[in-house]
Amino acid sequence: MTEEKQAPQLQRKLNRFDLTIIVIGSVIGSGIFLTPSGIAQVLPSAFLILLVWVVGGLLALAGALTFAELGAMMPDAGGVYVFLNRAYGGLFGFLYGWAYFTVVNTGGLAALSIAFATYLGVFVPLTATTVKMVAIAGLLLLTAVNFFGVKSGGILADVLTILKLVGIFGVIVVGFYWGDPSRVDFSTLLPKEDFHLWSALALAMVGVLWSYGGWQHATYVAGEAKDQSRNIPLALVSGTAVVTLIYLLINLSYMYLLPLNEIAQSEQLASEAVSRIFGPLGGQFIAVAIFISVFGTAGIYTMTAPRIYYAMARDGVFFKKVAEIHPRYHVPTFAILFQTLWAIVLILSGTFYQLITYVAFTDWIFFAMTGASIFLFRRRQPHARRPYRTPGYPLTPIFFVAVSVWFVLNTLISAPVQSLAGLTFLAAGVPIYYLWKRQHWNPGSEK
Repeated sequence: MTEEKQAPQLQRKLNRFDLTIIVIGSVIGSGIFLTPSGIAQVLPSAFLILLVWVVGGLLALAGALTFAELGAMMPDAGGVYVFLNRAYGGLFGFLYGWAYFTVVNTGGLAALSIAFATYLGVFVPLTATTVKMVAIAGLLLLTAVNFFGVKSGGILADVLTILKLVGIFGVIVVGFYWGDPSRVDFSTLLPKEDFHLWSALALAMVGVLWSYGGWQHATYVAGEAKDQSRNIPLALVSGTAVVTLIYLLINLSYMYLLPLNEIAQSEQLASEAVSRIFGPLGGQFIAVAIFISVFGTAGIYTMTAPRIYYAMARDGVFFKKVAEIHPRYHVPTFAILFQTLWAIVLILSGTFYQLITYVAFTDWIFFAMTGASIFLFRRRQPHARRPYRTPGYPLTPIFFVAVSVWFVLNTLISAPVQSLAGLTFLAAGVPIYYLWKRQHWNPGSEK
């Protein structure tokens, strides 16, 4: 008993600013620099382009408002894993963690690492092999920083996210100061007679939802947050609102600098837009901005997601070592290390893009389930302490769950092969869960 009391614990060192930065930094990666051109290809209308970004922002905000109630009610390390566990049972929490560890977060880390190494190649010539080496070196550096405590990881996230916002603000200033607002026509809703509005909106929303993803990462480090019941909801809501505003402003900036047909054809939109004003120097500025943005997001993912694996190990459905907390730095060292090692394997194998394609949509299954869990908790525990209640309940979570379900069904119809592969991958986690639960596999069992 004494030994258990003396065991190292996670420490609450993240303040509201840190948590808000985690929300903003985990959402804004490379998406907003890349996806607007693809959206302009299917929606050749300035009004419709801004509309889908507004809808995406409202959806993210509805999700943040919903998750904020859950996070304030259950401020434990692991976030979404904890919510699913308590709402639907251990299997669903495990499957979320299983997908996150094996593909979603580690594959995302691999992709982000390759991305920041590639943008570094703008300044330093790199071969395909050295890109991978630089990616691994950067990932190891981020891992080392996070070994020295959650606050050191939080400070790195703060610095890189602020630098990222400075770069994005620079793009916005260039567009609003040197761009031409008169080139934007908001009166055209349907650009041509044979335009299929709903199918185009559905295609555009795929890129929008991808660009808005990641705000839930603040819930993963809830066990290390100060004044959790207040700071987690405020960080989720304010961070998501800031991201929505930034996305609308930068899209307007792009449209002020380039006509829609050029936006649709651009492969390096932000670089081309700024280069119109500042020439090659503008392109280099954007390369630096994207490098910082992607590197910062990778740093946040390195810090936050291991808390899911720590919670899984604590519950006896992952390796026992992963539940250990470093006695000096009070972080789940082995959880961070396991994640990094697997991400390196994915980088070296080069299979992470295919894996992400197959499994990423399953994230939205868990989003829908998590959003719906608020109704279960309200019914099962009507008198439970709720320091924060979702504004607009029940309409707010209904909107979030409905769009999440729509996205899952639309993906099943439009990409059945990839979707079924993702569902098969999730199904493969079921026997693994029950193997963990067996006594001789249970890492928490005592022999």
